[in-house]
Amino acid sequence: MQHRIIVLGAGYTGAVAAGRLAKRLHREDVAITLVNAEPDFVERVRMHQLATGQNLRPRPLSEMFAGTGVELKFAKVTGVDVDRKTVTVVGANGAAANAPGSGAEELPYDTLVYALGSGWNAQAVPGAAEHAYEIAGRPGALRLRERLARLDAGQTVVVVGGGLTGVEAAAEIAEARPDLDVALAAGGALGDWLSPKGRAHLRKVFGTLGITVHEHTTVTGVEADRVTTADGAAIPAAVTVWATGFAVHPIAKATALEVTGTGQIVVDATMRSVSHPDVYAVGDAAWAMGAGDKPLRMSCASGTPAAWRAADAIAARLTGGKLPNAPIRYFNQCISLGRKEGLIQYVTADDRAMRGVLTGRLAAVYKELICKSAAWGVANPTLGLPARRRRVTRKPAGAGSAVKAPA
Repeated sequence: MQHRIIVLGAGYTGAVAAGRLAKRLHREDVAITLVNAEPDFVERVRMHQLATGQNLRPRPLSEMFAGTGVELKFAKVTGVDVDRKTVTVVGANGAAANAPGSGAEELPYDTLVYALGSGWNAQAVPGAAEHAYEIAGRPGALRLRERLARLDAGQTVVVVGGGLTGVEAAAEIAEARPDLDVALAAGGALGDWLSPKGRAHLRKVFGTLGITVHEHTTVTGVEADRVTTADGAAIPAAVTVWATGFAVHPIAKATALEVTGTGQIVVDATMRSVSHPDVYAVGDAAWAMGAGDKPLRMSCASGTPAAWRAADAIAARLTGGKLPNAPIRYFNQCISLGRKEGLIQYVTADDRAMRGVLTGRLAAVYKELICKSAAWGVANPTLGLPARRRRVTRKPAGAGSAVKAPA
């Protein structure tokens, strides 16, 4: 019998994990199924570009995984039973969830890779869910794109959230639509996580783009034409873009898995659940420690190496190989500030800003290369791998199916 590996979610982390496992292990020994709600790979780091009217290259998963042996199942995950080791999905292979024949289907697994990621987080702010727009995924970005296209010159767009997502969104909108009044509401100082040189460059670019910055501002309510703040002020907003952080998919919290208060799955250094050894979690869904014993932040920079780690650990446990043990570390933070400007903030292994930065057009080119390489890495997830696949020789802890003896 083949060892059944199911990967939930085909974002950066899930797709990389599935592809890397396919390159690590013999097809005769394992059956790898990648479950995703959409038939295309979504470059999440480019959603601010999509929202401003730019057309992104289509990336069908069927093309990306052609010839790999990975089975694609286009369906929505509705439940995970970690005790019975099953996943429940609806709308399998593209059928609408309410279409005839699209009833729930149960998929058994021996090893599960949970990579359902995260979505936008309205943070229970009154009116945010009803009136704000988000760019955490393609549906939200397309909705914002349609709304921005209907705005008249002089109308105001307020981006709420001073982190990487908010900064990139504000810059992209301001560059693409210089006829609009773009503002950013940040809970702290603009770019307060950056080095002094990084902060100075960010302020310079925002000034050039004409972006109004409301610093140390907490938004406490969203209406159709304004946002209200903790100090009682009202900021006009024909469109409010909500970029205050992400919330993980709620399915894990409904299982018997050990999770944090935010619903992230607690994992060890190999990205394996500390409560259920046949479950691995990668990307935003995982609560993992990196260099300096600090939690990894939700980001592509964390997710991709975590996916490598999980796939390599699964393969090692199945084949009797050596487990990966080097801590996941950071090198830089890459920030796009429109298509012509960028900021590369160099950081320590545990993600603290260093003095060095790269700015201007060269930084924009660097950021673009990083985005392209991230997408390339999904289709080519074998960085550092030997050319030869290894044979499965034993079951990992918690596995239930039989596997073949070594050839």
